This record gives sequence, structure tokens and C-alpha cells, in this order.
Amino acid sequence: MVWHPVDSTGECLRESGGATGSERLYYEEISCLYPSLSNTYMKWEYETDYIFKFSSKMEANPWIPLVACALYVVAIFSGQAYMKNRPAWNWRNTLAFWNLLLSVFSFVGFMRVAPQVLHNIYYYGLRDNVCESPYSLVGAGPVANWGLYFLLSKFAELFDTFFIVIHKKKLLFLHWYHHITVLYCCWHTWVNETPTGLIFCAVNFGVHAIMYFYYFLMAVRCKPKWFNPIVITVTQIAQMVVGVFLTFSSLNYVGSEGCWANMTNIQGTLVMYASYLFLFLQFFFKRYGVGIRKTKKVD
Repeated sequence: MVWHPVDSTGECLRESGGATGSERLYYEEISCLYPSLSNTYMKWEYETDYIFKFSSKMEANPWIPLVACALYVVAIFSGQAYMKNRPAWNWRNTLAFWNLLLSVFSFVGFMRVAPQVLHNIYYYGLRDNVCESPYSLVGAGPVANWGLYFLLSKFAELFDTFFIVIHKKKLLFLHWYHHITVLYCCWHTWVNETPTGLIFCAVNFGVHAIMYFYYFLMAVRCKPKWFNPIVITVTQIAQMVVGVFLTFSSLNYVGSEGCWANMTNIQGTLVMYASYLFLFLQFFFKRYGVGIRKTKKVD
């Protein structure tokens, strides 16, 4: 059974929906369960007919993220070759605006998706959150809208690298590897309707809201002394820990009756998050000098 708000009356009505196991899980539209939240939503956020059309196009065109990633890699290395013997550009103001835009977008996305995720975690068990139909966990309302915006933002975030290249900053493997894999993973997760995508979306929105705001402050040279960059890395590592935990937990349920988790997606996502965790920990220890220090042997 699915709960959703009705525009004309504002009341919650029931529609047929999916279920997991022997017990039925009821989808409860977050803005319907908590009426105070409905006042913060705009009418266009409830317009979701295009989502199904867009999803069918995505399913029919799996080449799109592959081509986008290929062009991205070509642009990176050709751009670095072009800039090699040229002076760095000064696009600091544009960079500041770009980071602020992504920070605000991520913050709004987090405020839209996180309440639904917290509700689902509080009322439903681990199996439901990693196995239940997305139509039950998310439905086709504002949260689904923001899930789609989240996916599309991964294409936009590829432009982060443009600023690194034109400013001739050091480009880490972690940076472009992360952009490529997360783009394709988000696309694959959406097309295969993998339930864990909702939690990943909320966590990533939250981390990016903080991260891009930090980058904005750095670009305008207004970073307060108390805002230590180690906080950004720690939140990123925490995100990877959550990702590894959820995908590993999903392996226990994939293939069981009523579980929507896709084995290929879960395995790929687990490898992705595990590699992120390794690379971010490596970056953390190298950047902040955390580890065992060698001492000189005294003769």
C-alpha cells in the first residue's frame, strides 16, 4: 500500500504497492505524514510524470554515461596538455559562484531527501531499507524528483575538474576516478531501481553541502580559522563507511523473495565504495600526517 498526498484535498489516500516478505511495508509520503513539511514544498516538486518518461529513456540509452565519462577523461588530459606551457587562468570568482551553487543545491537536496530516509530508518528494519521497492520507500513524489536531480548533478560536477586544470592545480587520481565511477554508479542504481540509492543520495547531499561551501569560502578567501579541512575528509570517509556497510549488508538479502536489490549493482557499488574508502584513508594519512612516525636510531 502506498500513501501519498492528494493536491485537491491534501488528504492521504492509499494505492496498491509492493511488499517485502510476509509483511507489507506501507509507503508514507513524508510531506503527508508531517504536514508542517508540506508548507515548504513547491507545486513543481510534486510534478513527477516526466520521471517515468526520463527513466525509460535512461534504460534505453546506457551508452550516455559511458560516453560522458570517456569525453571527460579525454578533456582532462588534453586540457592539461594545452595548459602545460601556458600561464594559469584566474577564474576565482567563477569558481566561487560554482561552489556556492553546488553547496546550496546539495543543502536543499539534503533537506528534501534526509527526512524520508530518517523516517524509513526509524520505522523500518535494515532489510526493508536495502530491499524494499523504491516505489514503497520513495514513491513518486518530491523525494523521487530530488533523486533524479541528484543523478543529473553528477554530470554537472564533472566541471569541477575544469577549474583544477585551468588553474594548473595538482589533479589527484582520487578526484577524477571518483567523478567517473560515481556518475556511472548513480545511473546504474537509478535504472535498476536499487533501494539503497535513497540513503546514498541523502548522505552524499549532506557531505557535498559542507564540502562545496568550504570550497566556496576558500575561493573567496574567507575561510574561518576554526573550519579545519580535516572535517571535510572525515565526513567523506564516514560516507564511504556507510556505503560499504549498506552494500555489504545488502549481499545477505540479494536474491531473496521480494528483494529489489540488484546483484550486479550491489557488487559494483561495494567495490566502488571500498576503493573510495581505501583512497580517502590514504589521502587522509598522507595529507594530515597521521600515522606511525619513524624515529632515528641513536648509536
